[in-house]
Amino acid sequence: MHDARILWLSSQPAPPERTFAAEGVATPGEALSRLAAAHFDALAACFPLGDWLPEELLEAVQQLDPGLPVFLSVPAARLADAARWTRLGAEDCLDAGFDTGDLAERIEAALECRRGRDLPAPAAAAEPWRKLLAGQSRAIQEVCHIVRLIGNRRCTVLITGETGTGKEMVARALHMAGSRAHLPMVSVNCGALPETLLEAELFGHVKGAFTGAVQSRTGRFEQANRGTIFLDEIGEMPLELQARLLRVLQEREFQRLGSSETIRVDVRVIAASNCDLERRVEEGLFREDLFYRLNVVPVHLPPLRDRPGDVPLLAHHFVEKVCRAEQIPMKKITREALDRLKQHSWPGNVRQLENAIEKAVVLSGSREILYPSDFPLPGRLRRLEAAPLSMPSQVALPEEGLDFEETVSGFERSILQQALRRTAGNKKRAADMLRLKRTTLAAKLRSLGATA
Repeated sequence: MHDARILWLSSQPAPPERTFAAEGVATPGEALSRLAAAHFDALAACFPLGDWLPEELLEAVQQLDPGLPVFLSVPAARLADAARWTRLGAEDCLDAGFDTGDLAERIEAALECRRGRDLPAPAAAAEPWRKLLAGQSRAIQEVCHIVRLIGNRRCTVLITGETGTGKEMVARALHMAGSRAHLPMVSVNCGALPETLLEAELFGHVKGAFTGAVQSRTGRFEQANRGTIFLDEIGEMPLELQARLLRVLQEREFQRLGSSETIRVDVRVIAASNCDLERRVEEGLFREDLFYRLNVVPVHLPPLRDRPGDVPLLAHHFVEKVCRAEQIPMKKITREALDRLKQHSWPGNVRQLENAIEKAVVLSGSREILYPSDFPLPGRLRRLEAAPLSMPSQVALPEEGLDFEETVSGFERSILQQALRRTAGNKKRAADMLRLKRTTLAAKLRSLGATA
């Protein structure tokens, strides 16, 4: 417990407790900035804290570090309030004037429980796909929920996200979670082949169908029969081929190139794209009917920079993976090194993190500990410490008064426009950024007449 780092959020100074190191901050904004910039084992928050409610603090903390033990001390809190805060993620609710020695014991118990949760649980055997989706952020938890719901269904899934976020891992998890897990999952990169070769790759061809077709070949759809086909970078598929793919999705049948024989297949289709398909539809580069046929169940993977709390779990996962593959003793990462990794922006996302871990493990030789110096990340890509959202705490009311509805609408319109600009017009990502449903965002845009 002597090594535990506690963030003490209170208008009063942190206590001189000998059993843990407490760093004191006075406002929730400061606390969130510190949580985004460094690792802490627990947060102790003593209310009142200005206009902040315990619910608001818990939600903000969950976004930054899911699973972080949060201890609340709220004067005159009722039992029903404590139960609600616990459901929202609070570890425990303390009485006013609590003893710091008692707090130390509760923190130690929470950390022991958290360490236990990091170990493989017996229930994990029932979900072998879960090892593919390392992370505890809300975004990853939502993806896992979707996998559990539809893993055993045949419905088409469209996975979106930046390059390197792990879209193929989600596809493999969906395949493993269903009854088709023992059958093949076939992957095709739609952006890696020219149109003529891609068509033959997907649907196969007979001998002599085109120059160079010296023998017949079974296509990927036929190879994936009764299993799953994963169409990566679907946004790069040529328009002419999109029409044929649409028919296959609707009818579950196709013909090989150069053949009139109809082949029927029972295949589950999972597609992925790192581009905004809705925008490509507007630009005439992607068929609208195909988009809706693919977008039956949408899954969006946010970039790693938006979920820094997942970095330590991913880092440990990749260290174990590399050490096992290289058949070398397991290595450990220091807390300072993990802090450095969390502060990086990771433009290449999870794939870049995995490469950095592999490089560090290999170049560290026989050393069993990985230090910050093992991760020479470019300075220009370092994450800035997250600052509290710059919002006016109060609006000056002029003597002559103001139009309340117009003022609030103008503020709301400004926030929506900023979100749309930051996401390059992607309404799904803008809605995620604002913690809104996409339909709610669309309704607000229509009512306010807001544009990107």
